Amino acid sequence: MSMFRAKKLDIGCYYNAFIIRDHSKRKAVAAAEPERQALRYIIRNETLPARTRAIAQLQLTQMHAYTRPTQIRNRCTMGGKGRGVLRDFKMSRFMFRMNALSGNIPGVKKASW
Repeated sequence: MSMFRAKKLDIGCYYNAFIIRDHSKRKAVAAAEPERQALRYIIRNETLPARTRAIAQLQLTQMHAYTRPTQIRNRCTMGGKGRGVLRDFKMSRFMFRMNALSGNIPGVKKASW
């Protein structure tokens, strides 16, 4: 597990254990993506022998869980919450509301009609 831990945090925001783990997962996914794509290509190529495809399938399933893109979860960059995160701003609903009301987000203001 320590091999996936980020040596240096280049996040640039408030962070807690959840954010550190998510950051490490993102780096691991980015590093292992070419290998995963190659294995998936081999598995789907029906012109190759079945044994070769089976070996590639086994290698893909034995890769660490942190290398799977489904492990990544959108988290709030300010508080680390994993639920209610607005994708465009990478903030939770509450932090977005607080920042919008204080005028910290350019182009966003409270609606009134």
